[in-house]
Amino acid sequence: MDSSVDLGFLEPCEEWLLANKFFRSKVGGKPAWLELTNLPAVKDLLCGECGEPCIFLCQVYAPLEDKESCFHRMVYLFVCLKATCYQHNQSKNIIAFRSQLPRSNAYYGFDPPDETKKSDPVPSPVPLCAVCGCRGPQLCSRCKKVNYCGVIHQRIDWRNGHKTSCGTTADGSTSAVLFPQFEIVTEPEEVDIEPKLSAAEVEKKQMEEYERLVSEGKTGELSELPESELDNYSGQIEDKHFDKFKKRIEADPDQILRYDRKGSPLWLSPVVPESIPECEQCGGARTFEFQIMPQLLNSLKNENIDWGTLAVYTCEQSCDTADRGYAKEFVYKQDVVSTEPQVPPPEIDHE
Repeated sequence: MDSSVDLGFLEPCEEWLLANKFFRSKVGGKPAWLELTNLPAVKDLLCGECGEPCIFLCQVYAPLEDKESCFHRMVYLFVCLKATCYQHNQSKNIIAFRSQLPRSNAYYGFDPPDETKKSDPVPSPVPLCAVCGCRGPQLCSRCKKVNYCGVIHQRIDWRNGHKTSCGTTADGSTSAVLFPQFEIVTEPEEVDIEPKLSAAEVEKKQMEEYERLVSEGKTGELSELPESELDNYSGQIEDKHFDKFKKRIEADPDQILRYDRKGSPLWLSPVVPESIPECEQCGGARTFEFQIMPQLLNSLKNENIDWGTLAVYTCEQSCDTADRGYAKEFVYKQDVVSTEPQVPPPEIDHE
């Protein structure tokens, strides 16, 4: 049976097909900006924990058929690369932006481009950082040819090639901080309806799973998850939230995205946000749109980043900005909670 959820999976793709004019969902590389003039300001892409630039994680193409101004619509996620910024169930180090355009706009043709012929992306009139691909207002002070979002990425680029190419025609810039690039392809989720197990049957299944985890150090269909996550998961085997989470994804263990606008996230622990902030543009409510799954961590090749799941909430009305710029949205990072009993502090005898 099909559910309301679309699942996203990683697929290799020719880099030129991930350009902005082809409107594809993707992970890694530099952002393929939709609106090209009013890009997010540098200060709006700084980590809320350490203040350093966040790096592009992924973008999800999600047009809305019932709204003309959302004929093209993209939601972007950016994350900090510092391990110390990943605080438990906190998301100050993760940033989301939404961009949308009508079919008739200043950048892209009314009809889709030919995907059988290699072509360049539509260029942005805004200078972009050579390292991260975000707004780059600063020039290399020496050659005046390469742009950066700030001094941190300028130093990274200097160490990784620009030092030798500065002032020449060679391009010495590297992608040292970027994640590997993949296309995200989606398909409807199919859910098998099974008879409800009795309490005794559930307990038996959980015990068998626990014993297998202990003996093998594996989690079956979830064996591709990072070891740091598995250590936490195995301690929660009896938790109903995690059991539901694991059961739901075991048929498609490689899913990295669950898209279900105005639906509900698939939580892996009982710790959920108490409230969702209202849209900063219109003041209206935000609703759940999609979540990034822990399986994505395997493909990012970076041990500093970590999450249980990233739940993205966007404006329910997908409101328009005054300049068709980028609207900031909300991300909730849910982590695995420890179910170990808390040891009470020793009582103090005041006699």
